[in-house]
Amino acid sequence: MTEAIGVVRGRAGPQVAGPVGELSAHALVGRGPLLEAARAQLAAGSVLLTGPAGIGKSTLLSALAAEVTGHRILRCSLSQTEHHLPFLGLIDLLADTGDEILHTLPAPQRAALESALLRHTDPVGERDGLSLRMAVLATFRALCASGPVLIVVDDAQWLDAPSAELLAFIARRARGLPLRALVGQRTGAGGSRPEPRLCPPPVRAFDVPPMTAAEVTRLLGELELPRAVLAKVHRASGGNPFFAVELGRALAEHDGPLDPAAPLPVPDGLRSLMLGRLLALSSGARRTLLTACAAARPTLALLRGAGRPDADADLAEAREAGIVAPGEVVRFTHPLLAAVLYAEAPERDRLAVHAALADVVTDPVERARHLALVAPGRDAEVAATLDEAAAAARRRGAPAAAARLGLLAADRTPRADEETGLRLTAAEDALASGEFALARGIAEEVLAHASIPAERVRAWIVLLDSGGQALAELDDVFPRALADARDDPALLAPLRYRLAWRAWLVKGSAPRARDEAATAARLAAEAGDRRTEVLALTKQALAEFHTGRLEAERTLERALSGPQDPAIRFDHNGPVYLRHRHHLLHDRLEEARAELRSLTYAVRQRGAVEDLFMCLYGSAQVEIFRGRCDRALDLAEQCLRLAEDSELSRGPAWCAVAFAEAAGGALDRALAAAERAVAHSEDDGDLLFLPHSLHAAGHIRLLRGDAAGAADALRRVRRLERGQGLVEPAMRRWHADLAEALVATGASGEAAEVIEETRRDAVRLGRRGVLAVLERASALVTAARGDLDGAVEGLTRAVETLAASPYPLEEGRARLELGRLRVRMDAPAPARESLRAAHRVFTRAKAAPWVAAVTAELDHLDVGAPRPTAEADALHTLTGVERRVAMLVADGATNREIATRLFVSVKTVEAALTRTYRKLGIRSRVDLARLAAAHRTGDRPA
Repeated sequence: MTEAIGVVRGRAGPQVAGPVGELSAHALVGRGPLLEAARAQLAAGSVLLTGPAGIGKSTLLSALAAEVTGHRILRCSLSQTEHHLPFLGLIDLLADTGDEILHTLPAPQRAALESALLRHTDPVGERDGLSLRMAVLATFRALCASGPVLIVVDDAQWLDAPSAELLAFIARRARGLPLRALVGQRTGAGGSRPEPRLCPPPVRAFDVPPMTAAEVTRLLGELELPRAVLAKVHRASGGNPFFAVELGRALAEHDGPLDPAAPLPVPDGLRSLMLGRLLALSSGARRTLLTACAAARPTLALLRGAGRPDADADLAEAREAGIVAPGEVVRFTHPLLAAVLYAEAPERDRLAVHAALADVVTDPVERARHLALVAPGRDAEVAATLDEAAAAARRRGAPAAAARLGLLAADRTPRADEETGLRLTAAEDALASGEFALARGIAEEVLAHASIPAERVRAWIVLLDSGGQALAELDDVFPRALADARDDPALLAPLRYRLAWRAWLVKGSAPRARDEAATAARLAAEAGDRRTEVLALTKQALAEFHTGRLEAERTLERALSGPQDPAIRFDHNGPVYLRHRHHLLHDRLEEARAELRSLTYAVRQRGAVEDLFMCLYGSAQVEIFRGRCDRALDLAEQCLRLAEDSELSRGPAWCAVAFAEAAGGALDRALAAAERAVAHSEDDGDLLFLPHSLHAAGHIRLLRGDAAGAADALRRVRRLERGQGLVEPAMRRWHADLAEALVATGASGEAAEVIEETRRDAVRLGRRGVLAVLERASALVTAARGDLDGAVEGLTRAVETLAASPYPLEEGRARLELGRLRVRMDAPAPARESLRAAHRVFTRAKAAPWVAAVTAELDHLDVGAPRPTAEADALHTLTGVERRVAMLVADGATNREIATRLFVSVKTVEAALTRTYRKLGIRSRVDLARLAAAHRTGDRPA
């Protein structure tokens, strides 16, 4: 579980129908940046995509070629079996070239080309070589005369030699022709990049990178594999999408439960591909590599110590074959080579290797793993070794490894009274590592046979904690768990603590959550359970902060004072994490940032996935407040990747992305992220987090100019918070946004009511930052009532107060509104001064959407263009310079005239136009003029 702006794992996503073969629909996962760069290059020249087999070159080629319009596209797709057939590539490329072009060639050239294309029976001889080259060159010139031509060559490494030579000849002589090439070519084990000789210049080569773990997770999302299994697929595939899909198919067809610790089933096609390379090695080299497969960090010294005296020569043989890479530590050039070698080895050989390694490795965790594999059956000594290794892994911050070792210890122990405890500890380690499915499975197994109340309650708690924000689905667990706890305070306290979460998450009552947390704290103190007492006091303090109770600070001090359990010192539900929220209530941003930085460092060492997620989430929020929008975007992306790599709910991650994009990114992406966050919160039945998601959606709609949509979302936030008993205005700062949206929709009376209600709470609680922002909103109400001079005075006060505050974006917003008001009052000079000051504030913060909003106002003053509405603003994705260039193009100005008008170079104008065409998906000045005209018909954005 998590605190008020956090989340664990929500309910599983919707079931996706369809065969595994439909995974190809996701083949472009994570390829956006590469596609964008290649697309930009293709607009000016040729593109060469390189990489190993299966990395996705063909998919990218198809996607890029499909986007090209207005070109004649000549394609050839080749295979290894056709490599020896002369001119086959040329035949493919010119298959649709009609006789009308060939008949324009001189007779000797036409004869040579028709022969190469198998359009008559005379073979091409050496004496016809020059004629053939000239014929092909003339043909391409004729094709280009009627329009631009794009050559698409897939798997160029299999291009027959005569065709390759002809294409290289054409590429060298293509200068001045509208001829480009899009080529995919495989790199070998050595990784050297092919020469781009088939591509007319200018050419740029792109190495297609492996997919990240998050991208492989999305690629295989339809299979709904456990996170630990997906991580193993990523490692085994090396991020190669073809290999990942093949492994995913094998797993989808696997009978029975998937054990993340077991070797992956390697499909026959991949196994044969890898075995062919491995079987070419000597038996000694294969045995040495098998030893390397089984070791965590195989070095030459370790292999010699494990009984491989000729390891040096064996590794040299493997390096020469491209199976292992150079270096002190043995690393396979592809992880599947190791997986296949290990899977295909006889069991006796694998056991012998593990036994040898158990004698020489010094790391207790690795030694325990080897012993467990060598010694089957129950053995007290082996079980004790495994339990100690699990504890060591836990101390290192490796809870996933601790969970595996703990399960092995439970399987090996001969003592029935120890087994359940070992399994429950492993389940708790699985929770810490984010492997919630594994944790639930262990808990359910324990509940099926355990009779001791303490063990049963512990298992119930694992089930509850693995459910995360989706506690509504676990309502039936609480009465059964309470029945097992009976009247034992030690068992009741942790359950009452979780009932506090349920009261808020599911029932929507913060006061009830506060009372449950207070009860849990009292029971825990009675039982001497300081860990649960601290967690309950923290939850009690959080609820008291949200409900505006002045004793909240004393409750937090109680949680922070006295002994602290190391297990919760860095917990995101603990008092140290809540302390940063306390700093934010009092506008102490630097203290909050320092608190989170220290906590994040410690959590990274400890390895608790959910705690790290919440630290990143909180840090993103703080950086937005501080006006560090680029940093906030980076932290929000880290949140999303972490959620995608684990079983954490993606709702909070999308919410972090939404706010960060609204501050420093793109509004379209921001709104899409906010809508996803709302959907996740509603699907989970999470009444605690839903208002935060709705706030994001309302804030973004307001910035986009959709005041009515913003008002609807933010009114819903207000209703939800009222219903939950929440009155703290500094926890979720939506109030000024709602007032602004209401003013824009004509509901200034309701806006004044919201402001006054919020001001009362802010004054009572001493929330100066909130009061400063309300000053801006109050001035907008004053302006809406016709008192423009009073509104100027109010906005001037807001600017002065916020300029002295730590909230630069709020200062910029106040300056922007002051500039807009002065424009409305027909005072261009002071308006320009306010707007330029706002522009400086937002530029320093790298707040791109806000910079765009100010630029639109300055354009109105400097260029005379009316302000567009968001719906009519087809140019909202452009920078200020790009937008001004677009407006002048619409006026019929030439590039040189635009350069003179804007005091920039002609090259700057040309570059701005190139970017503009790409962003808007257009190809001509006519299209740009049409969009600019639509832009000019709009009204002022909110």
